Amino acid sequence: MGKRALRTLIVDDCVDTTASLAWLIRAWGFVAEEANTGRDALRLATESSPDVVLLDLMMPGMDGWAVARELRRLPDLEDLVVVVLSGCNSTDAPPDSPGECCLHMRKPLDLERLRQFLTRSEKEIHCHVPQTTGPPVD
Repeated sequence: MGKRALRTLIVDDCVDTTASLAWLIRAWGFVAEEANTGRDALRLATESSPDVVLLDLMMPGMDGWAVARELRRLPDLEDLVVVVLSGCNSTDAPPDSPGECCLHMRKPLDLERLRQFLTRSEKEIHCHVPQTTGPPVD
């Protein structure tokens, strides 16, 4: 069984932000999908089961906190890592959404910190994937 690349979903209402961040994440060797609305993020998350969601907070319609709450309700995504990306001065969660996100990163992003986080996340995922090294032992 081969190693699979970490799957990320980038959610931001700014198309240029999602496109450039996806390009960079792919260059680092990870899989990246892009969504520019909360509804698209939920649809893509259901279809592709990402490992990590990079989520902007300030989006029209469905904001990042609402997306995070809905992502947590989706079946098969209980181990999903949600990273808040925000240019806001405060990334404090509203009282009704404690524990929705695993990490908060301020914009402009520290790209080296993000790369290290994704690399560490990929290694942690592979620690949980059973590796076969030979024929089954009876």
